[in-house]
Amino acid sequence: MIDNKYRWYPVYTRSRAEKKAYQELIRKNIIAYLPLKKELKQWSDRKKIVEEPLIKSYLFVYISAKEHAEVLMTNGIARFLYFSGKITSMPEQQIESLKLLLATDDELEVFDYDIKPGQKVIIKAGPFKDMMGELVSVHNKQRIILRLENMGFAININTSMGFVEPV
Repeated sequence: MIDNKYRWYPVYTRSRAEKKAYQELIRKNIIAYLPLKKELKQWSDRKKIVEEPLIKSYLFVYISAKEHAEVLMTNGIARFLYFSGKITSMPEQQIESLKLLLATDDELEVFDYDIKPGQKVIIKAGPFKDMMGELVSVHNKQRIILRLENMGFAININTSMGFVEPV
């Protein structure tokens, strides 16, 4: 039996096709949500504020199970996300929370990995580039405490978590 209940589903898009896929879904009268953040981009001759996807290669559709095929036949959509062999859906409250979060002026960063205290990390950019150590704690995603290898002390560093990667 096909479930006719409408739910939010995250879908994976082709690389850099989020906006085109979103427009195509809207054209097909499918309810979709593409969370966007404003970013200042710099070119050689000018600066401009542009809207970029908050989560690269993802958008969300509000559909019933009978519409899965229609979404997959949309230009730019690669696949649904699966968990334990089933297509993953999201609680509506999570989508509403994401919308509220984006309505604030707070600067948001999204990371592809979850780094936990105790993990070995390397800083990939900024003034502490190539520094390796063990992540001790994170404060507000901008300040981290890093235990430096073979030095016996920790240092409080002001850097973006976007610059930190697991080793």
